[in-house]
Amino acid sequence: METMPCHNQRVGSADAPRQQQQQQQAGATDRDQDCSEQAVTGSGVGSGVVSRQLRFSEPGPGGDSPSPDSSSCCSGSGGGGCSCSGSNGGGPDTAPSPTLDLPVTAAPRLKLLPMNDQIRELQTIIRDRTSSRGDFVFSADRLIRLVVEEGLNQLPYTECTVTTPTGYKYEGVKFEKGNCGVSIMRSGEAMEQGLRDCCRSIRIGKILIQSDEDTQRAKVYYAKFPPDIFRRKVLLMYPILSTGNTVIEAVKVLIEHGVQPNVIILLSLFSTPHGAKSIIQEFPDITILTTEVHPVAPTHFGQKYFGTD
Repeated sequence: METMPCHNQRVGSADAPRQQQQQQQAGATDRDQDCSEQAVTGSGVGSGVVSRQLRFSEPGPGGDSPSPDSSSCCSGSGGGGCSCSGSNGGGPDTAPSPTLDLPVTAAPRLKLLPMNDQIRELQTIIRDRTSSRGDFVFSADRLIRLVVEEGLNQLPYTECTVTTPTGYKYEGVKFEKGNCGVSIMRSGEAMEQGLRDCCRSIRIGKILIQSDEDTQRAKVYYAKFPPDIFRRKVLLMYPILSTGNTVIEAVKVLIEHGVQPNVIILLSLFSTPHGAKSIIQEFPDITILTTEVHPVAPTHFGQKYFGTD
């Protein structure tokens, strides 16, 4: 009969594989942490927010592209990489797509709402060409509200103490005054009600920018802002970032009125990699908040929302 080793006896033949397995697990953990790395930024207009650093994906040979969530996590670099999977796009067997990286200093200025099934469903309804206008507007308003709420979360606040009805002191926070909204007409006006639902008395300016028929360059036709806008933090509203040219012209107009780029928060629903990159390269201090970065943007948004499609 073979004798069993006691519980504290070293068994050489079993020790080496166990150590090797532990080292492999530790290496996998490090890779997973690298994949899910989040950047904590102090944007100058907020108190520090957790956001994802992005690596944009471009369409593959077949025209398909993984969602920005999958592309920002798994870079496809050798050594097994990240094993992310789920409804947001390819699992571990998905072939990596070409990536378009922002400069390290600029990447934290682009923030994505944390993806979940609610947001994914709203994005799907908005992108679906068979969606009725009623469903489209309802889903767009819900998504706008989520973006606006997160945009307000980027604004600065101060600590305060209040007294509850039972007489207890509560340590809380309150947002600082001096904020305003600016919508880029016409599609940006779809986001105004969502902002007013959260901030009842907020002032909202407007900019009208259209492409010149001859030169195809963005041209400013109208701009009206609060007279003291240069003292305010600005929530710039434009739902679809395709090329970024319209937003760039709008930011230039705001700068002409004394607004600094580092107090501008651009609220959008969808963005292309090119649009986001062109804006941040032109104005590295601006903050962009969106729900999705994808090569194909739903450019029909304004027409369907206002019923002119």
